[in-house]
Amino acid sequence: MDAYALAIVISVFVYVAIGNYAGRRVKHLDDYFVAGRRAPTFMILGTLVASVVGTNSFLGDVGMAYDGYAAALIISVPMTLTGYVLGALLFGRYLRRARTATVAEYFGKRFNSRRVRAFAAITVVIGVGGYLMTVTQGAAMVITWITDITYLPALVAVWLGYTTFTIYSGSRGVVITDTLMFMLFGTIGILALSFIADSAGGWFESVRILADFEPRPGIIGAEGYRGDDALWDAPIDMWVWATIIGFAWALVVAVSPWQSSRYLMARDEHVIVRSACMAVIVLSILWTLIYISGPVIAILNPDVEPSNNAMIWAALNAMPTFFGAMLLAGIVSAGLSSASTFLTLVGFAISNDVIDESRASDAHRLKVSRITILLVGVVTLVLAMFVPPDVYWITNFVGPMFAAVWGPVAFMSVWSKRITEGGAFWGMVAGFVSFVGSRALVTFDLVTLPAILNPILVGFVISLVTAILVSRLTSVTAAEADYRDALHDAPAELADGNAARATLRWPTVMMGWGIASTLILLVVYVRPYQLATGLLSPDGPFVAFSGELLFAIAFGGYIFVAGALARFFILRLDREPSRSR
Repeated sequence: MDAYALAIVISVFVYVAIGNYAGRRVKHLDDYFVAGRRAPTFMILGTLVASVVGTNSFLGDVGMAYDGYAAALIISVPMTLTGYVLGALLFGRYLRRARTATVAEYFGKRFNSRRVRAFAAITVVIGVGGYLMTVTQGAAMVITWITDITYLPALVAVWLGYTTFTIYSGSRGVVITDTLMFMLFGTIGILALSFIADSAGGWFESVRILADFEPRPGIIGAEGYRGDDALWDAPIDMWVWATIIGFAWALVVAVSPWQSSRYLMARDEHVIVRSACMAVIVLSILWTLIYISGPVIAILNPDVEPSNNAMIWAALNAMPTFFGAMLLAGIVSAGLSSASTFLTLVGFAISNDVIDESRASDAHRLKVSRITILLVGVVTLVLAMFVPPDVYWITNFVGPMFAAVWGPVAFMSVWSKRITEGGAFWGMVAGFVSFVGSRALVTFDLVTLPAILNPILVGFVISLVTAILVSRLTSVTAAEADYRDALHDAPAELADGNAARATLRWPTVMMGWGIASTLILLVVYVRPYQLATGLLSPDGPFVAFSGELLFAIAFGGYIFVAGALARFFILRLDREPSRSR
């Protein structure tokens, strides 16, 4: 067994051991479903990042950047991350106040509706179940690429790796192992670019080469790859795509079950806000450095096939053995962390929201949940054996679904006094049908839609319009109105001045990081790129006006605005009158 395989085996063994140890402390249903609602800030940060960064970030996304579209991916990052601010402050905090075991249960209680709860759970089973299969396949493919193990045994090994501790420990084990995995792939993901760039002659030399890179012209420019086989006919089309993807994934990280459910585990609402702000900073660094690795890898080898293998190739050929092994272990860890989260979500959706056993004892429900998770795992394994692996396609098919299905109803459930049970149910149904239908038509080349009619936007708009129209034709019940009012009864912890001031520092840090990130991009990217392309002379101004300059300003600007929004909402919402004060 070589160093690469050994690193993966050791890391998986550690996660299984720690996860099973954590399972010994699971005594009650709350321990299993929501980690006892006692998770501190760093663990919520860890599970937020670990559940959103999967194998697709290191494989499919890096492959797209390697092909010449790093700019589109990177500019969508801060747009996506604004979803943490909106999700934590306008939905996540109120979700925690409901003290439900799952997000689907929250929808059911908010609208006093069994059918809303069941349909929300079914979308979790379909959407998150597809995601679970994908990350399982992705981690298995990594193992096949770096070892002599064939796909089927690798698939079984990955499945056993995350299933064994997830069944026993539930969310308590997941939040701990997620944090450990985040520390591994986060650290090595950030360090990877330095090693890869060093192999290419250093960062500034890499920028000079890529500025006039014959195999893929425009590979790191603001306009992206400009060859005859480019994905988009014009740069504006690429930017429209990036904007829509950024908007869609902002909604995904705001309300999707694998993100919003993390807030149910938080110790208090200060933990929710702080961890969300930290996630913006951490992911803006991690994702950007991961994506920019793609073009730099192209310098070393412009012929990696398929391009999804680019980061794997770099780990094996462009990094010291120890760090390359850690990178591969980190990529597998990213897959395992997402898989364990998705497995619990699907299992909980079935055992808590589809199967109605609210009158049963905690011990019985705990047993049913564990059996359900095992059965879900077995079905996932079987599907993964027969469905052809396509990490990028499946991830981008099922992931954004929640933006269309849950997005409008989630925010309206907190902030609208007029949305009714019928509006919520039919809004979700319309969003699901319209997104899946339009996405399938586009995927199978049955129709061609302009970028502005992206299925994500189509589903979101139809869901929103349907919820509004049906709500106008139906009435809000007293139970629905009372439940919504109760959500706005803030907990006593928000009156703690010292804790509030500590929380308020994080939006300020975000704003500072927004400014700093733009300045850093000007120094390490914009000016070197403009010098290399001849747009700027060494004795000219520091930078010239170009798409790359706008790119740098927009990147930091989004983060600055997100921080300002967070500060505004904290100051406004936490000063509203509350019956609990």
